[in-house]
Amino acid sequence: MKQADCYDESTNGVVVMVEPYSQREQIQQVVYRILDANLDRVREGLRIIEEWCRFGLNSSQLAGECKRMRQEVASWHTAELRAARDTPGDAGTELTHPQEEQRASIKSLLQANFCRVEEALRVLEEYGKLYRPNMGKAFKQMRYRVYTLESNLMGYQRHQLLLRSRLYLVTSPTENLLETVEAALKGGLTLVQYRDKNADDATRIALAEKLRQLCHSYNAIFIINDRVDLALAVDADGVHLGQQDMPIAIARQLLGPHRLIGRSTTNSDEMQRAIAEGADYIGVGPVYETPTKIGKPAAGLEYVNYAAKHCSIPWFAIGGIDPNNINDVIDAGAQRVAVVRSIMQAEQPTLVTQYFLSQLNRIQPSPEKSYV
Repeated sequence: MKQADCYDESTNGVVVMVEPYSQREQIQQVVYRILDANLDRVREGLRIIEEWCRFGLNSSQLAGECKRMRQEVASWHTAELRAARDTPGDAGTELTHPQEEQRASIKSLLQANFCRVEEALRVLEEYGKLYRPNMGKAFKQMRYRVYTLESNLMGYQRHQLLLRSRLYLVTSPTENLLETVEAALKGGLTLVQYRDKNADDATRIALAEKLRQLCHSYNAIFIINDRVDLALAVDADGVHLGQQDMPIAIARQLLGPHRLIGRSTTNSDEMQRAIAEGADYIGVGPVYETPTKIGKPAAGLEYVNYAAKHCSIPWFAIGGIDPNNINDVIDAGAQRVAVVRSIMQAEQPTLVTQYFLSQLNRIQPSPEKSYV
């Protein structure tokens, strides 16, 4: 409000009369309030993301980028904008949505806050043009930086979880698929591949979407077997490719740099080629003959031993591994294993998962490729 001096004859004194803002000044105050609210949103959202980068991922690089952006945002948060704040008169303080009341997983929490930050940056980009020269340009560039941060963070999380994963469940068709996978997740499983060679695409998509939601609610990686298109359709964390599937380079172009790509290998040549082509992890096997690889001879423990000495990326021994031979595979050098029937056909998938992990977690992990 503006103040103006005038003479009040009834009191023989000067009193202060209050005049309303002009229309232009009213609009200016509204713009200031919009800028103030969205500057707060960006800073708060970035701080939530930064805390996970710092304490959840132990990534000084990602946490540092969040902090730098917070400080840049703070430099635009002037006293003039703060003075326009009117929290009691803000009609939006009581607005909420049921989805805001709970988060199903760390991923959903982070995605919600990235959306909040990105939307607020777009508001600042547009309304900032009415406030200061270059403000719109500055926040446009920051919005792109946040997009990059989101992509890097999600990719970093996947790769770090891959490095920590010791047990990999490859599913097989079964009526109680979701129940079996969830039982394994309750046992500590952190890596799941959906594999069904015979179902139609509609069925695959429906099941894959449910499995992805289930895996992410337990903070586990979800991979699709063979099909890059299905992986993209259901927003999976990656794809696993056989030797006869599309080249890794093409899959990478389609999936982008931050989703995971695995490759099945049966010998040293296939291993070295997969590493050279940029696979994030490989399968090593089949260690023993298995009905899931009909007609494919076992690679044996010799190949496991070779991988232990020569493979520079995460690898999983696979093929006929069960609770009775897991320690033979470990003794041959495996630190990670992938299984199908041992869990999918188990009467108590949770207990079998826990047993596998108890054996694998006794091993001191060897250094491997790190991700930024």
